[in-house]
Amino acid sequence: MIAFVFPGQGSQKVGMGKALADQHRVCRDTFAEADEALGRSLSRLCFEGPDDQLVLTENTQPALLATSIAMYRLLREMGLEPDLVAGHSLGEYSAHVAAGTLEFGDALRIVERRGRYMQEAVPVGSGGMAAVLGLDDEQVRLACEEAAEGEVVSPANLNAPGQVVIAGMAGAVARAGARAKVHGARRVIPLQVSAPFHCALMAPAEAQLEPELRALDARRPAVPVIANVDATPKRDAAAAIDALVAQVSRPVLWEACVRRLASEGVRTYVEVGPGNVLSGLVKKIHHEAHVYNVEHHLGHAAMEALFPVS
Repeated sequence: MIAFVFPGQGSQKVGMGKALADQHRVCRDTFAEADEALGRSLSRLCFEGPDDQLVLTENTQPALLATSIAMYRLLREMGLEPDLVAGHSLGEYSAHVAAGTLEFGDALRIVERRGRYMQEAVPVGSGGMAAVLGLDDEQVRLACEEAAEGEVVSPANLNAPGQVVIAGMAGAVARAGARAKVHGARRVIPLQVSAPFHCALMAPAEAQLEPELRALDARRPAVPVIANVDATPKRDAAAAIDALVAQVSRPVLWEACVRRLASEGVRTYVEVGPGNVLSGLVKKIHHEAHVYNVEHHLGHAAMEALFPVS
């Protein structure tokens, strides 16, 4: 079985999607559709930058979605379809577009607002995130509890064995990083992010986004979508929207998502989007898996041979 996995923030880069749009009409048309849906040239931002605009959260989220769906549509045009899909944070929206739960235009507009709400939820500079390497999930949770001192800090992305990202108030994140080192963390790396995502500080963004998500014309996914919040497959529209609402302020259980995909029989993973962050994480979690990255492998004439369609 094949799973398509879609990346989230951090995978963006100036120039993403340009080569594919230059070579393939379906990709050009996808970016043109995105420009029309948002009433601005998202494609120019993806292809040309500038980087200081691309990294703004309300720009990054629709830009990544558009690039991922351009790649997905090219795969579909080649006859390649997934048995299951999943996405990391923002990538879960790409997964739902691929599954048919959400219309592309609706998803673009909602993630643009999602990015804005998430940015506005916490004053710039007052929040932070850090990657904790070499410590298990429970020890990271303990470090956060010990360091909180009445402030918010908690695991935000449980990405792979020994790789957990924490988020919260900047001081609490720094203290939790220091406690994690005491508990044996190999490294603690502060992340350059615009807001502390997937923690309780995002509750105001969740409250703003929820009615807009519930107002969308969502449909039953054509293939199951493994949700970040509980690593279970969403097979109907209501469950899909519930998971997207909760996702804003709850941690991304990516390791659990990949393990669920493996338990469903997935042996081949295709990262559909810019970069190769998820490819690396999948390899750390599911050692026997075959992992491919669209950005690299679409340059090969024998793409079809990599993913035989029964």
